[in-house]
Amino acid sequence: MSCGFNCPLVWGILVFLIGFKLYVKLTTGVCRSKKRLDGKTVIVTGANTGIGKETARDLAQRGAKVILGCRDLEKGKKACDEIIASTGNAKVEVQHLDLSSLASVRKFANNIIDTEPHLDVLINNAGATRVEQKLTDDGLLLGMQVNHFGHFLLTCLLVDLLKRSSPSRIVIVASELHRLGSLDLDDFNSVNVYGSDRIYCNSKLANVLMSNELARKLKGTGVTVNSLHPGVILSDFFRNFGPIVGPIVKFFLLLFCKDVHEGAQTSIFLAVSEDVEGVSGKYFTDCKVQKLA
Repeated sequence: MSCGFNCPLVWGILVFLIGFKLYVKLTTGVCRSKKRLDGKTVIVTGANTGIGKETARDLAQRGAKVILGCRDLEKGKKACDEIIASTGNAKVEVQHLDLSSLASVRKFANNIIDTEPHLDVLINNAGATRVEQKLTDDGLLLGMQVNHFGHFLLTCLLVDLLKRSSPSRIVIVASELHRLGSLDLDDFNSVNVYGSDRIYCNSKLANVLMSNELARKLKGTGVTVNSLHPGVILSDFFRNFGPIVGPIVKFFLLLFCKDVHEGAQTSIFLAVSEDVEGVSGKYFTDCKVQKLA
């Protein structure tokens, strides 16, 4: 039995897809704060593309000095120039930060400490999925280091500067996939875990646990720490899915998912909104507190 365009099943599917897309649009959180950030300094890791770049653009538009921490300096410089051109804010710069190298993390952090009198917001945004399952030169699993250990070290190195700059904020981009993660304290590096997708979930769970524990340790210092799920976003974050799966994933992203502007809203909200002043140790989706796994 054939089913052409006039088939009720086809129309049913189309109505469902349109309805679902409308639902996504209507439930997407938006940061409505008009707060200016003149005189403030912000770091956004992985800001050369995707929601990191969009987050950096928004904060630059608010007048902040924005430091883009990027592994690829050529792409970072291009993003930096684009943000300056679109916002008119010349206080945007790019610095090399390779989270797969702890030496690079230390060099980046030391340069920030040596040159910046204050740091008001740190946004741990960079991440990667479906990376090669291998150990870095530091002896850490690549996916765990890029998504968690690199940011863990960076945050620890910058925390004293953040304390001196209080009130200040740490924003950690995690994922709803933390709910599928599991961590073995005898194998926190996940070297005995098979599959890059499982490792990604584990790293996102580690992000959330780090955020909650750091919030507890920093209570009373004026530094808040919160994690978030940005949503499933149409960006090049899925570039490692391969030539066959990649286009399929991108097709469904076009149908169902947020664009980078929408995906950056919760990061921006946690970085600037007056609604979360003093709020710490929480997990957000669409600019609202959500329950954790």
